[in-house]
Amino acid sequence: MNPLRQLLRLLLIVCFVYACANKGPGPTGGPKDETPPRVMKSVPENGAMNFAKQEIQVDFDENISLEKVTEEVVVSPPQQKAPDIRAQGKRLVVAFEDTLESGTTYTIDFGNAIVDLNEKNPLSGYTFSFSTGGDIDTLAIAGILINAEDLNPVSGIIVGIYAEHDDSVFTQKPFLRIGKTDANGYFTINNVKEGTYQLFALGDNTRDYFFQAGEGLAMHDTLITPTVAMVEHRDTLWADSVTIDTIEVYERPHYYPDNVLLRYFKENKIRQYFTKAERLRPEMFTLYFNTTLAELPRIEPLNFPWDSTRYILQANASLDTLHYWITDTLVSRMDSLQLAMTYFRTDSIFQLEETTDTLTIAMRKRNVRVKPGKEPQTPKVEPLAFKTNCTGTFEIYNPVTLLMDEPLTAWDTAHIVLSEKVDTLLKPLPYTWHVADSTGMRFAIRYPWEAEKSYVLDIDSATFRSIYGKVNDQYSGNFKIRSLDEYSELKVELVHYDSTAVIQVLDSKDVPVRTLPADPQATAFRYLKPADYYIRMFLDANGNGKWDTGDFATRRQPEEVFYYPHKLTLKANFEFTETWDHLAIPLLEQKPLEILKDANKKQQ
Repeated sequence: MNPLRQLLRLLLIVCFVYACANKGPGPTGGPKDETPPRVMKSVPENGAMNFAKQEIQVDFDENISLEKVTEEVVVSPPQQKAPDIRAQGKRLVVAFEDTLESGTTYTIDFGNAIVDLNEKNPLSGYTFSFSTGGDIDTLAIAGILINAEDLNPVSGIIVGIYAEHDDSVFTQKPFLRIGKTDANGYFTINNVKEGTYQLFALGDNTRDYFFQAGEGLAMHDTLITPTVAMVEHRDTLWADSVTIDTIEVYERPHYYPDNVLLRYFKENKIRQYFTKAERLRPEMFTLYFNTTLAELPRIEPLNFPWDSTRYILQANASLDTLHYWITDTLVSRMDSLQLAMTYFRTDSIFQLEETTDTLTIAMRKRNVRVKPGKEPQTPKVEPLAFKTNCTGTFEIYNPVTLLMDEPLTAWDTAHIVLSEKVDTLLKPLPYTWHVADSTGMRFAIRYPWEAEKSYVLDIDSATFRSIYGKVNDQYSGNFKIRSLDEYSELKVELVHYDSTAVIQVLDSKDVPVRTLPADPQATAFRYLKPADYYIRMFLDANGNGKWDTGDFATRRQPEEVFYYPHKLTLKANFEFTETWDHLAIPLLEQKPLEILKDANKKQQ
């Protein structure tokens, strides 16, 4: 055979084997479809008048599906019975369950509910409207809803209007027309009739479209009259990437108001109820409530003696956790305590009503294993335990704290010695002893610490005696004050000082780490750890030192809140001074983007 023919034959074989071995992925089907469904036609037409049926149909250019219909779709006026909304291939069907009112404009805002079947591309912002009368209303009201306390946008909240000007209508009947806030807090109420309206936002937990106690809300202080004006617009047409062909000038309607600002809040009204009782140790039982009590419950014992000399009440600051320490050993030895507890709880309309519960509080028994042939041993009497924070590196602004395991009947500060460690010697120091609560369980030792110095706290045995006769073991703790070089200092100067202003330093999670009333000269935050911080200010109208929410019954808005618009990066051993004009920047532009979040998702 000709050598050339042999070579060609060999090359063909090699190419065939390589092609078989190197199989690629094959056809990829072209670029991914990123186009949302497109409306082809509808029955009736969008914007139709004199519509008299109960069903609309919209046809698309491809198969569709629906997602999160109850969350995304908003029908205005609101319906008592939600319409049946379904996808049938390329067709969208909306069947109304409520009878449509005559002479009324209806709007269906689909949000992002309509998506194509395969790629789930949403048809965002699609709105369908029609009228059962001879006219279709065309005005609109738009704006933004923000959380009153932290200025975050609030999504998924109903915003609605009333033609009535009486405040009570908000608690008695559904909205006349509604819109819903998007992920950025923006809302639009479309197809509004000429007139003057009240405007509210509503966290409609009950889906009845009017306010009930316990739901979130926002209220606009003045009546709103929607209007329309023709506004000139310009479109630039380019011949190529650098040459303008023509500029088209045209007018189109613009609807006002388009920038209503609503501040969303929840009233200081929380359902109050009893949650549980428990007895983790013989000498104490605990009652738990879901929120702060207006007053303490009344206890009536049913199988044991009870008076003010037989117990000590330890309550937390919010009065929702109540520890009752039993001083009578005969009572503490009982397996079960039966009592009647009379307290206030809220009813369905958030009114406090007195109620009485009968409780049986059993002691939680410990499992004690006894080996065969051996008698159970009497439990060993443990020393009185306590916790303290005086270990390791210590913050210069902190006191030493002592938290006892049981209430005390006696203590002797002569046996508590605070010393400064100077080389190998201990120099005793005069300190201030502070009783932090009335139960004899929390104490504080205060002293003007000096940076980088070391201290020792010595406590003799039997310095503390509990109500059950327990005494403490000897204790010695060492701690060293952090260097001033490790701290930063921030001073905030207000351009427009307000005597009601309270300034807060926030961490990167938008949580306050320090709070001080504003100083006319400069508000100084000392001993801050180096980190990224933000600044918030609220106007403390009632002077109680904390931010207060609003109240619908009195039409009181929440206290005003402002944010310094920049992140502050504080470095060690450095003093920063920031001058802040909280009126210079519009409220919606103040909060730094790093900590701006959807308030509704944050709460969930």
